[in-house]
Amino acid sequence: MSESRLHKLSALGQSVWIDFLSREMIQTGGLERLMRDDAVVGVTSNPTIFQKAISEGDLYDEQIRTLMEELEDPKEIFWRLAETDVGNACDLLRSVWDGGGGKDGYVSIEVDPNLAGDTEATIAEARRLHAQIDKANLFVKIPATKAGLPAIEEMIASGKNINVTLTFSLERYSEVAEAYVRGLERLVESGGDPTKVASVASFFVSRVDTETDKRLDEIGGHEELKGKLAVANAKLAYQRYKEIFSGPRWDALAAKGATKQRCLWASTSTKNPAYSDVLYVDELIGPETVNTMPEETIQAFQDHGEVALTLEQGIEEAKALFDRLAEVGVDYDDVTRVLEEEGVQKFADSFSELLDGIAAKRGELAAA
Repeated sequence: MSESRLHKLSALGQSVWIDFLSREMIQTGGLERLMRDDAVVGVTSNPTIFQKAISEGDLYDEQIRTLMEELEDPKEIFWRLAETDVGNACDLLRSVWDGGGGKDGYVSIEVDPNLAGDTEATIAEARRLHAQIDKANLFVKIPATKAGLPAIEEMIASGKNINVTLTFSLERYSEVAEAYVRGLERLVESGGDPTKVASVASFFVSRVDTETDKRLDEIGGHEELKGKLAVANAKLAYQRYKEIFSGPRWDALAAKGATKQRCLWASTSTKNPAYSDVLYVDELIGPETVNTMPEETIQAFQDHGEVALTLEQGIEEAKALFDRLAEVGVDYDDVTRVLEEEGVQKFADSFSELLDGIAAKRGELAAA
């Protein structure tokens, strides 16, 4: 059997994670198949993903029935359901984590998105999730909001793995990386072991083009600028990553065994059918990065993706694109601000929908 496209991509230094988790996937061997056939070495989840998984089928019914006897709050029931799935997925991926020295093999669970503006509550929930699931290969996701930044630093300083989610702008990315580095410095100063801590900064890619293209449509014309900013943004973020994780300050931490906070490309399914369905994979392949894909994007790339080191191609063109968009009236800072606010709101809405679904399911089971 010839090596698959995703195995070849992995050989270039980019890790393949899947942007979905469900009980069915764990129980039927679906996750193990993805690990074997599609080079998948990590899993991410969010409220939208869990809402979809729990609403389909009856695999969660038995546990919900049991939990109903001791818990009233749908949110607490959800955390127990999620902790079971995430814990089991961590166990499945533990061999990857062990075999790669903690580079991959992670499973992510997100703090309640309604806490995105509350630093202390975010810290408390992140601590609780790490304590409840208690797996070495667990990532807790904290959004890259202003209030999230000190929470990220605090959790890294206490030696906990963090996936920084909903990163959009280059400026905010720099702040995220700084929070990680400061957290590591505090950890080392307090006698902690930085070799046990990992983090990724998750850039949401496709949404950048969706919002930018909408604004270009409102301005009129400039078709040649559409579908370009998401990739350019990620490419410049990677250049910034290389700058931040080099030099004397980083070298001092690396000497103690600290690992770089990799860039992770999220939201990589193509939203505009006029664009290639593997656009956000083909154009962003490079070492020391992660691409977390939905299953349909994994299948599409396996079928017709192009494997080549593309992440550092066209850097000058990417910089020029930023200038050109500003000239025609697209405000990058406003684009990324809106995307961050909308991203938090979308996750909060999904979380509410999820809890409503659990409450409804509980009612159905009680009546049965």
